[in-house]
Amino acid sequence: MHPPSAPTRTPRTWDVIVVGAGPAGATAARVAAENGCRTLLLERAAIPRYKTCGGGLIGASLAALPPDLPLNIYDTARQFTFSLNGRRERTLVSGSPTIAMVYRSELDAALTEAAAAAGAEVRDSTALATLEQQGDTVTVKTNRGDTLRARTVVGADGSASRVARYVGVRCAQVDLALEAEVPVDTRTADRWRGRLLMEWGPLPGSFGWVFPKGDVCTAGVVAARGEPAALRAYKDDFLERHGLRGPRPLHDTGHLTRCRHPGSPLARGRVLVAGDAAALVDHWSREGISYALRSGELAGNAAARLVTAADEAEAHTTAVRYGQQVDDVLGVEMRASGTLMDLFTRNPGLVHTALTRLPPAWRRLDAYVAGRTSVAGIMTTPFARTATALAIRLPRRPA
Repeated sequence: MHPPSAPTRTPRTWDVIVVGAGPAGATAARVAAENGCRTLLLERAAIPRYKTCGGGLIGASLAALPPDLPLNIYDTARQFTFSLNGRRERTLVSGSPTIAMVYRSELDAALTEAAAAAGAEVRDSTALATLEQQGDTVTVKTNRGDTLRARTVVGADGSASRVARYVGVRCAQVDLALEAEVPVDTRTADRWRGRLLMEWGPLPGSFGWVFPKGDVCTAGVVAARGEPAALRAYKDDFLERHGLRGPRPLHDTGHLTRCRHPGSPLARGRVLVAGDAAALVDHWSREGISYALRSGELAGNAAARLVTAADEAEAHTTAVRYGQQVDDVLGVEMRASGTLMDLFTRNPGLVHTALTRLPPAWRRLDAYVAGRTSVAGIMTTPFARTATALAIRLPRRPA
């Protein structure tokens, strides 16, 4: 990465400033630079940096990566073990294993290097302090004392985004995820190699996961924010049951995931948001990397169009078009995943039985994982429509 610059004494004008060097921000910066924009990518941490994340790349994520991106893949899931709060466990074999296990620190660094190779300037250890718009210019101030100007800004600074607050992003669902990176011995590594676990948990809408990465397993639990003590108890029990409690974890962290409220703004003037900053996350699986990569590409292209907008009327039209593009693709996905989440929360046992005992349901999920269909595609099947209607009429059941 480029070393942080000394504070500038006079404002410097960029075409595009991107805040946050995760998958959404690095992608937006790369795409804007490829469109010929003078692009600056700001990242508050030193790159590479640790990021709490399962690190499983599904087919939609793999398809959205730049061609030939150098990336270490530590395992690929060939088997999927599902259980209902530790019971009724069943392992199914994927027809096309495509969940690639990576570390977010390495993925984000590789994407940032791709942005730099495309011509974007990268400044890490540089956080956004304030931003304001006046006319066709956005002024950004950083924690290092820099005052920078841009024709447009893309906020991709995570779920606690300052840019999201400026834009006014609203959330329909906020969850707490607790995760540990656990070193494992050879015997345990062999037991998990090529196999991931999804366990539907005891709290409403909760689940636990184990993702294998060679001599490390990424394991964690997630549920709606509001019961942190109960979630910590579930995490301890989950790790204990799967033999992952004893080793000293390399990382033991937590973070909030936020899902966008339908109709929530994605732009304010010449400021756009993408990825976690836009709260683009799957309601059910809480998967966000594919959303980040795809929205980052849309944001990068929209930012390039904003730079060349003839006037503020055209800039407004461009920002509105960006929001519509995100909604047409990712909004549709999120609405479908919200319906699935409601079905799962009402009756996790029904979802578990469908996935593990009805081959068409498993084949649909497998196709989604491989990138051959979407959550919207799953939820429009006759079975999904029937199950959803049935679940609405039935009383809610815990796992």
